[in-house]
Amino acid sequence: MKILVVLKQVPDSTSVIKIRPDGSDIERAGLKMVVNPFDEFAIELATQLREKRSDVQAITAITVGPAAAAEALRTAMAVGADDAIHLQDAAFDALDELQTAALLAATVTSAGFDLILRGKQEIDLDSGQIGPALAEFLDLPHVGAVTKFEAAADGKSFTANRRIEGAEEVVKVNLPAVVTCEKGLPEMRYPSLPNLMKAKKKPLKLMTKADVPGFDDLIGRVGGSIATRFEPPPPRSPGKIIKDEPEAAAAQLVKLLREEAKVL
Repeated sequence: MKILVVLKQVPDSTSVIKIRPDGSDIERAGLKMVVNPFDEFAIELATQLREKRSDVQAITAITVGPAAAAEALRTAMAVGADDAIHLQDAAFDALDELQTAALLAATVTSAGFDLILRGKQEIDLDSGQIGPALAEFLDLPHVGAVTKFEAAADGKSFTANRRIEGAEEVVKVNLPAVVTCEKGLPEMRYPSLPNLMKAKKKPLKLMTKADVPGFDDLIGRVGGSIATRFEPPPPRSPGKIIKDEPEAAAAQLVKLLREEAKVL
């Protein structure tokens, strides 16, 4: 069984995000970047599958991003991936999620991966398109929002639990397939210092536009969207503090909720 883990490097959720003065992008200088938290579930799932099974031949991590994104790949290799592919080119920077999925599909279509793992969404764009789109481009089944995964003994299928509105669904799917991971799967282990050092010696293949035959035609066929401007959310109006006796304060609160907030 060959496993591919698709990941992305995103801003740390505790970082203060600022918009560039011209609104072209967020300010990335000095911004702490981490592996997308949902992709961490995918890395750990792949690692645990290899620890439990003798038929897992290799785990490969892949990402699309600038030079700094190599750090995310090194983290994946420190946890359990054997090698990595870094798609890095200025031409890739303007791709939207559907185009990125097409790029990934074109890169791995001939590699013969049996299981492709991805987080259910990225915490920056938060759209969750890449996993399902990648499955579509590869003509593979996709199971999303998976919280439990169990591969069959023969390695030809798996059973997965996935969250749906108001319930949990259990499905059985034949491999190869694409699985997008949800919170509920085991959290990624902390990579040890020795493993971080070993990860620096594992193979990391850099691929550019020139390594993707027919790239321009591919992206032209897929089409895409362009982010024209980034804006911060509007500032919240200041809250009101009611200072009075309890009965009078309650009456004022009800009046404000009815006449200003209009929630009553």
